[in-house]
This record gives sequence, structure tokens and C-alpha cells, in this order.
Amino acid sequence: QVQLVESGGGLVQPGGSLRLSCAVSGAIFGINAMAWYRQAPGKQRELVAHAPTTGSTNYTDSVKGRFTISRDNAKNTVYLQMNSLNPEDTAVYYCNAALYGMGGWDDYWGQGIQVTVDS
Repeated sequence: QVQLVESGGGLVQPGGSLRLSCAVSGAIFGINAMAWYRQAPGKQRELVAHAPTTGSTNYTDSVKGRFTISRDNAKNTVYLQMNSLNPEDTAVYYCNAALYGMGGWDDYWGQGIQVTVDS
């Protein structure tokens, strides 16, 4: 069974940093784009950062210069380094990946991990 397992969330003070990790487990034969989304209470889920297999990464405007998405393809893992966090970054963060598994290409989601920025 293919799974995306997230880790690294928690409570942090404004101005602090966190690094989220998302590891792919299970029988896969390829990984295409990987991304992080977030959903704050009462708001729609939004794309935070996107990392294609090749080419430039992309970020939503509110995190540019503060967040960095990176991939370790050897470990089938994607990271989100979050710096200068502020309360508006409080949300459940979701990992997303396009994976080639037993049934072909499909879109997979992690279970979500809470990030809370509060003093």
C-alpha cells in the first residue's frame, strides 16, 4: 500500500522555524511532481510549494523568501523548510505527490500535520 507519511509539525513561536518531511512508502515505480498544501480553519486548501521532477520550484506569494521545498529522490522524500513563521502560517499541512504505482499514475495525499504558530 502506497502511503505518504508526514512528520515535523508542531507548535512554534512567531519568527521560528520548522522543517516538514514527507516520505513515500510502498511499492512505487516513479515519482513525478511533489508539493505541499495547507488548510487553515475556515479556509480552502491552498498550494504552498511545488517541486517538479525537473525545473524550478514554485511558491505561493505569502511564503516566498521564507519557505523552501526540496526533494531527496534517493529517499523518496520531500521537505518543506519554513522560516520566519507567523500566525498566518498556522494550518494543517498536507504532502501531495504524483506517483506511479501498481495501478499506474495517481495522485496521493498525506494524512496532514498540524503547524501552529503562537506565542
